[in-house]
Amino acid sequence: MKTAVIRKEHFNAAHRLHNPAWSAERNQEVFGKCNNNNYHGHNYDLFVKVIGEPDPETGYVYDMKELRDLIKEHVTDRFDHKNLNLDVPEFENLNPSAENIAAVIWKALRAQIDEQFDLKVTLYETERNFVEYPA
Repeated sequence: MKTAVIRKEHFNAAHRLHNPAWSAERNQEVFGKCNNNNYHGHNYDLFVKVIGEPDPETGYVYDMKELRDLIKEHVTDRFDHKNLNLDVPEFENLNPSAENIAAVIWKALRAQIDEQFDLKVTLYETERNFVEYPA
């Protein structure tokens, strides 16, 4: 009886989409406003889904307090009110697109959550634009 539990969190962060191998014109053409030299920000909504069998003794798939604490330590404390390009080492050489942010979050949490559980991250960059990792 696999069941999914989902924790919603929120963080605010700035970033700039930019490929240093491209010209300024090419970056502007591909990334538009998201290539602003002074960065831009988003109010991200994060959904972390853990899927597994409920424990027969607790009824829990995963302790939601533990999940909350993992997300706080490995995501929100590191990303909230940060410039992702400048303040988060994973993005030193990785363009902080929503796709890449979701993958980085997934990898950070995957390392903390037992492999018996499936894990999915959904990241809303705006109300209408969001990504899921893995797909």
